[in-house]
Amino acid sequence: MTTVPGRRSSTFTRLLRHGFTDPSAAERLLELDDLASVRSDPVLLEALGATADPDLALRGLVRLVEAEEEGERQVLLDTLVTAKPLRDRLLGVLGASEALGDHLARHPRDWQALVTYESIDLNPGVAEFERGLADAVDPDSLRVAYRRCMLTLAARDVCGTTGIAQTAAELADLATATLRAALAIARTAAPEDAAQCRLAVVAMGKCGGHELNYVSDVDVIFVGEARDGVEEHKAMQAATRLAAHMMRICSETTAEGTIWEVDANLRPEGRNGPLVRTLSSHLAYYQRWAKTWEFQALLKARAVAGDPELGQGYVDAVSPLVWQAADRENFVPDVQKMRRRVVDNIPVDRIDRELKLGPGGLRDVEFAVQLLQLVHGRSDASLHSGTTLEALRALAEGGYVGRADAAQLDEAYRFLRSMEHRIQLHRLRRTHLVPEDEADLRRLGRSLGMRTDPVAELNKAWRRHASVVRRLHEKIFYRPLLDAVAQLAPGESRLSTKAAAIRLEALGYADPAAALRHLEALSSGVSRKAAIQRTLLPVLLGWFADSADPDAGLLGFRKVSDALGKTPWYLRLLRDEGAAAENLARVLSAGRLAPDLLMRAPEAVAILGDPEGLTPRTREHLEQEVLAAVGRAGGAEPAIAVVRGVRRRELFRTTAADIIGSYGTEDSPAEQDHGALVDRVGSAVTDLNAATIAGALRAAVREQWGDTLPTRFAVIGMGRFGGHELSYGSDADVLFVHRPREGVSDEEAARAANAVVGEMRRLLQLPTADPPLLIDADLRPEGKTGPMVRTLKSYGAYYRRWSLVWESQALLRAEHMAGDAELGREFIELVDPLRYPAEGLGDDAVREIRRLKARMESERMPRGADPTLHAKLGRGGLSDVEWTVQLMQMQHGWAEPGLRTTRTREALAAACAAELIPGEDAQMLDEAWVLATRVRNAVMLVRGRPGDTFPSDPRELAAVGRYLGYEPGHVGDMLDDYRRITRRARAVVEERFYGAVV
Repeated sequence: MTTVPGRRSSTFTRLLRHGFTDPSAAERLLELDDLASVRSDPVLLEALGATADPDLALRGLVRLVEAEEEGERQVLLDTLVTAKPLRDRLLGVLGASEALGDHLARHPRDWQALVTYESIDLNPGVAEFERGLADAVDPDSLRVAYRRCMLTLAARDVCGTTGIAQTAAELADLATATLRAALAIARTAAPEDAAQCRLAVVAMGKCGGHELNYVSDVDVIFVGEARDGVEEHKAMQAATRLAAHMMRICSETTAEGTIWEVDANLRPEGRNGPLVRTLSSHLAYYQRWAKTWEFQALLKARAVAGDPELGQGYVDAVSPLVWQAADRENFVPDVQKMRRRVVDNIPVDRIDRELKLGPGGLRDVEFAVQLLQLVHGRSDASLHSGTTLEALRALAEGGYVGRADAAQLDEAYRFLRSMEHRIQLHRLRRTHLVPEDEADLRRLGRSLGMRTDPVAELNKAWRRHASVVRRLHEKIFYRPLLDAVAQLAPGESRLSTKAAAIRLEALGYADPAAALRHLEALSSGVSRKAAIQRTLLPVLLGWFADSADPDAGLLGFRKVSDALGKTPWYLRLLRDEGAAAENLARVLSAGRLAPDLLMRAPEAVAILGDPEGLTPRTREHLEQEVLAAVGRAGGAEPAIAVVRGVRRRELFRTTAADIIGSYGTEDSPAEQDHGALVDRVGSAVTDLNAATIAGALRAAVREQWGDTLPTRFAVIGMGRFGGHELSYGSDADVLFVHRPREGVSDEEAARAANAVVGEMRRLLQLPTADPPLLIDADLRPEGKTGPMVRTLKSYGAYYRRWSLVWESQALLRAEHMAGDAELGREFIELVDPLRYPAEGLGDDAVREIRRLKARMESERMPRGADPTLHAKLGRGGLSDVEWTVQLMQMQHGWAEPGLRTTRTREALAAACAAELIPGEDAQMLDEAWVLATRVRNAVMLVRGRPGDTFPSDPRELAAVGRYLGYEPGHVGDMLDDYRRITRRARAVVEERFYGAVV
């Protein structure tokens, strides 16, 4: 063919119009002599242009023609242009599957399998596939026959003759026939083994569910029995050899490639269990040891090969156990764990391309359907199907899933499975990743009928369906629960009250009847408020169920809604600000403290919808607000009421941020730096209490003296308060210091200072709905017997003459918190030489500190407390770490400026930087201190009152576990981890504190 230089040939233009991406290469292929008889036939180009990848189809056709014997080539080409069914099927396969093109190039006569088109070819079953594999006598011939059968199956698929569900069923039937053929080959190779045992192959997973992929592991379980007169252990050995050989026949790679992996890891005990068990051994395991996920897997069990009676006996025996799984003791925590089925194991660079495991993927649909089957299949046999789409249809017909939701999930699942099939079909490789290459995406889109802009259309459709699945995955659990207590459209099925209660119980609600009453109260009626609640509740119920106490979450939501339901902004905030609703659900179901704070001022829920709402306010900001409020108030008590209201609001902000940071949300994972969480809480609560004390001081002074107190007055923070390490339930340890103003007598100044202290303490403990702030001054000179407040000169005199080593140690935490800043600075200058003595501590002082610590360990531990689990005084707990760090501060603070800090973690890091303690030891101490602090915070959040030990109540203990990052059912792991971490820290304490190294 000749063309004018610079101009495209007409063939080139036609190829481009028919979808070829490399028309020049295609034109060269069409010019080959082997295609001379068909190159100008318009039907060929039309047919090639209709394929998913015309370039690939043409290359495959050329390879096939070249591979055919010379005398058969023309027969192939003549049939191709005259028989449209063959043309569509053959070119359709060649354009969709490079792997099947390779097969045809190796076995060119197999194209003839696509010529016949009898009615039986439309819906072949196991028997038809068995006939197709009948001539296979070894692994190679089985692979060739398997590919030949798959060729016809794929042809029907790509031509649209069969839908996705039928294709998946045919693939499962082909797998069944293949397993039978492989077992027959294994038996032929070892007739003596076959004579000793009965062996049944039970399909699991997608093969068992009649919904297999093109390339997927075929999950199986083997059941064996001895034949008459054969000892059981010998029969099991023979059955194991047969089963292992059958697996190798299918799985191993030969000159003809591989078929698929046969995976027996779903068997009892997984990889560690015997490959073949007797039926009684299987049952004994399931009745005693099996976990919920194993019963979920058994939903799809189906006898497929070997001894049919034995296989069916296995299915019949385990089926009742499947439907009793929801009655098991650990079903709820197991379900909660399965529901979360995190995608953490998917590499970050793949998560957005994962069709199966990613958010909105196939697993979301399959899991949701299977879980609802387990919950409701106990009482409804219509749900006993191993096929996802059939089970989804049955769930909709029974009212367990809304019909509209079921229809959307069905459509999305079919689309995603179609994508998965076409991706795998290309090279017959096991993958669930959407390709990144433009050409691959174009072929994929065209294979699904998208021709205008295949890549853009594919991405749009994929994202739309994934979004539907992600949205409905949670919704389908809870929407029918609302329908059970609401008015439905005529003819719409509803979940019965009993079924709704069963579902709530299965999802962790301890009082389903009360939960249903709350749902009815929130969502009944035709008001706009009820309509918005019906939109919100399905998602909220899922978040509540994700916690350790769903009942408390739902009850709290009802109380907040009752309090704020008539305000125009509340429901609009939850509906329109996506984070607000999830944040509220997390806060309400995490324990008592945060909901109690919120119930006292429900309007604080607005904090949860503000992007900056969870950021703690600075001390300067808080003091400015508090002092301004005191200045506007008409008296001390009204002023302190405002101050304590600010404290309550900010405590709620801090608890909410802590809970949400610890739990994480759908858009923001849980904070992994637990030390940062602890530091934020400690700093926020310290700043808040300092501002509160400043407000109380200003209110007390204004009440009696106006703007000026007769003596300059400062509040010094001590203990955890001075160390910026307060937990939610901590008292504020303080010292009070004053200095008479010029012209004021010492007696008048002392009376004024003591009056102010008394009034501050009274105001902060007034009985109100707001949490009190207890001020503890017991660390003052002479303790409880000494004066409550002293002058700076009196402190100096006492410390010079009477100070004990423990008082110097306590002063390590001293920091000015409120009142006269200059006086506070002078106090710190006064005590610095005491807490950081020049040249460090003497031997006598070190021995005294160790003696005091040992005495505290033996005398202050509460009777009956487990010393391995006491966060403050127990082994490797807060006291151990802090005394070890403080001893280093007193020994070396004079020489190392970094040690001159009131904060434990900062001082420990400085000691490590100064090489006073090895990095590994410092890490152990820091980890134990952070964990013990989080335990104390968790106990306060969960119980609403402070505590230093893990709760004994199982639900409260589970809630502490959730806060600490442990999945349901893993509180034992939490306690083990705590003991391990603190045991290691105690070993460091023994060496660094009690040993010779300081």
